[in-house]
Amino acid sequence: MPIHVEQTAGQVSIQLSGEIDHHGARSMMGQLEDAIAARMPTQLTLDLSGVTFMDSSGIAVLLRTLRQMEQLGGTLRVVRIPPQSRRVLDAAGVGRLVTLE
Repeated sequence: MPIHVEQTAGQVSIQLSGEIDHHGARSMMGQLEDAIAARMPTQLTLDLSGVTFMDSSGIAVLLRTLRQMEQLGGTLRVVRIPPQSRRVLDAAGVGRLVTLE
């Protein structure tokens, strides 16, 4: 499950694609952690427009990414969320912790 990273002046945008489930979450977490560590952004935007399915493993991916950004003193926002993924995030109350647009 590849990620696509774009960077401009301290801001990083990462587009996620495919299924964020039990099988793909670990790989995705590793890729996100590596991308963040290599770029040290102050602002990170996760674009979920390419996500075709998300379960509770996706919540874990977002919360772990949030924790990493907080350790850097940065912020996280999640954009272009497909309806199925939005339902999962809303049901878990993730919007109280992460900016969902």
